[in-house]
Amino acid sequence: MDALTIESEPRSVTGKKVKALRRQGITPLHLYGRGTTSLNLQAPTVLVQRLVTQAGGNVPVSVSIKGAPGAHFAFARQIQRHPVTDALLHVDFYQVPTTEVMRAEVPIHLVGEAPAARVHGGTLLQAIHSLAVECLPLDIPPFIEVDVSGLDDYEKAIHVSSLNLGERVTIVTEPGELIARVNPPRVVAEAVPAEAAPATEEGAPEEAAAQPSEEEGR
Repeated sequence: MDALTIESEPRSVTGKKVKALRRQGITPLHLYGRGTTSLNLQAPTVLVQRLVTQAGGNVPVSVSIKGAPGAHFAFARQIQRHPVTDALLHVDFYQVPTTEVMRAEVPIHLVGEAPAARVHGGTLLQAIHSLAVECLPLDIPPFIEVDVSGLDDYEKAIHVSSLNLGERVTIVTEPGELIARVNPPRVVAEAVPAEAAPATEEGAPEEAAAQPSEEEGR
């Protein structure tokens, strides 16, 4: 997998003062990693926004620093956004060695049409939406496609054990985990009409009027 790239600059502003940077269209960045010195950086928000949209958390990023040689191979690990406006606030990049095996969560994309859903009216269920894998950083797939076109009845299902990502990628998620299946449509019981009440003669009282007793007539 080719790494995405972004050029950053050293950042001297920290703490609450970074609000001024955001108003200028600049996003604070932080680069850290095992065996490396943490660096406070910054980059134009429009470029950072585009980068995190493309990279997510499992596509490698090449972070260069203006005035410094080389680049840092990293992943976006924490992407902070405003809880109301969803505006980008801060991004942490985790630097990793390209020769060290790492674990990552890879999104699962269902592709194709399940006949049991399209023809028979069932509902396609996706039980899990990501897969845990271990491999070298450059071997992490951006996503995993799972074809559901073989789900032509309600008895069939796709489990993690059905997947093969090649020799370079080890699946860590339990093999028995369900990925997708088609649930049959829910049967709605027909309402049973209540028994019709016996018809009464129009205008007739429902109960006979109480007759005065002989004692009351006296």
